[in-house]
Order: sequence, then structure tokens, then C-alpha cells
Amino acid sequence: MTNHGREVCGVSGGSPAGTATAAELFERRVLPLYHLADEAAAIATACHAMAVRFHQGGTLVVFGNGTASTDAQHVAVEFVHPVIMGKRALPAISLTADVATVTGIAGTEGFEEVFAHQLRHLASARDIALGISPDGRCGNVLRGLVTARELGMLTIALVGGDGGPIASLPAADHIVVARSDDPRVIKEVHVTAYHVLWELVHVFFQHPDLLEPRAVA
Repeated sequence: MTNHGREVCGVSGGSPAGTATAAELFERRVLPLYHLADEAAAIATACHAMAVRFHQGGTLVVFGNGTASTDAQHVAVEFVHPVIMGKRALPAISLTADVATVTGIAGTEGFEEVFAHQLRHLASARDIALGISPDGRCGNVLRGLVTARELGMLTIALVGGDGGPIASLPAADHIVVARSDDPRVIKEVHVTAYHVLWELVHVFFQHPDLLEPRAVA
């Protein structure tokens, strides 16, 4: 579903081709990336918290809808099978990869439960939940994050636009907002953000003394 070029719960829309110059296309990407850079300290704090959970034996559990579901799978494979030689593989799964499970839950319990149900049966308190919602309004991502918190998991959200209900509640311990109304720009900022998450987690693993409970980011 699209809403005047916006991405709703992970389904891409967009403006008609040829309505913007090349310079304008690049310009609309500048400020959202500056906003992301302004959140460097908060992102580093989230990465430290993730690294501590991994150090304690936790698993990263990622979920989202539509194009964000492919982001969830991208994140999981980045951690499980790093493309950079010498980096440590870390446990991660995507809740969007098993079509039979997703459609089975959706058919009997409703689409809003597809992530929450899996979390209740697959995750534990030591794990990490990463929910991706391009507009911050995906009901099943919100439900998944709320359930993850109830389980005692570390919760992180990647959202866009004004952050929607996920950011306003807030529904996660750490929230990264792509400050744009363009679904393509939100997607690009999210890809940059989760690559930064991956890289900084590995930076913390190079300093194991920072992963002890007494350490601070």
C-alpha cells in the first residue's frame, strides 16, 4: 500500500519519475544523514548495549514488513556471516524468513501477532529485538517491540518520518529515526544505520573490558 509516495509498513511508494533534478535527488538525502550523524552518541550507546547482550550469549532477532522484511534478513546475515574477513560471527535471526510460520500465525491469530508470537516462543530475556518500520506505524512491529520488552529483551527500533507511535510511546529502549518523508531516503538511512550498528558492535568486541556489567558506553 502506498500513501502519496510514502512507504506504509514497508511497502515502497514514490513520486513519478522525472519530477526532480539530479541535484535535488542528492540534496534530499543530505539532511537525513546529518540527522543520523547527530545521533552518534545515542547510536554508540545502543551498540554497546547490543554488544553486552551478545557477550552474555544473546541472539539478535530482527523483524519488519515488506521491504523492511528484506532489511531484517539483510541484518541477520550481516551478523551471522560477516562480509568483512576476520570479523566475529554473531547469532541473529529474521522473523520474516519463514513464510509458513508468518502466514500460519497471520491466518489464525491475525497479522499484528506475526512477530509477537514468534518472540514469545523463540526469544529470551538475554536477547535483542530490532524492529524496522519505515513510518513508525506498523502495528505488528509495535506489538513485537512491546512483547520483546515484556520478555526483558533489549529493544531497538529503526523508524522514519516523525517516528510514529513507535517513537512517541516510546516502544523501544533505543530508537533511530530517519528524518525524511521519502520512503527511498528512509530506506537508505536505515541501511546506513544498521551497517553502523554492526560495525560499532564489533568495535566493542575489540575491547572486552567494556562488555563487563560494570562498564559504561
